[in-house]
Amino acid sequence: MADATKSDAPKAFMAKHRYARITARKARLVADLIRGRGVNDALEVLQFQHKRSAGYFSQLVRSAMANASHKDESVNVNQLVVKDCRADDGPMLQGRMRFRPGPQGRAMPFKKMTAHLTVVLSEVEGEKRSRRKQKATAGKAQEA
Repeated sequence: MADATKSDAPKAFMAKHRYARITARKARLVADLIRGRGVNDALEVLQFQHKRSAGYFSQLVRSAMANASHKDESVNVNQLVVKDCRADDGPMLQGRMRFRPGPQGRAMPFKKMTAHLTVVLSEVEGEKRSRRKQKATAGKAQEA
């Protein structure tokens, strides 16, 4: 019985970009946009997003899709959903602060931060997908 429950669970496919040269705070703005969306919808949103982290997340989503297609041939890549999308803090670049000239001969410190970006894709079963579509079409019918 334990084996049957494991096979019924949706599979997750992950892609990571460690030490990305962007701050996690800026990357979280884009991560929040694509979390919970389908992969095609997420890629479309990222394509027209004017943020630097959109390019990083676009590559990550494509990489996770490739991982899904290579690992398991039975996965329908078009039915994948962005289950988790994170931007965690990474270390400072070269592990130290830098300095730039300030007024009156002072030194002003600044940090060059990095981030660890993670995207997890999961396949949605056909029944759940169809229920969402039914709710959407029912809502449109009530409006009309």
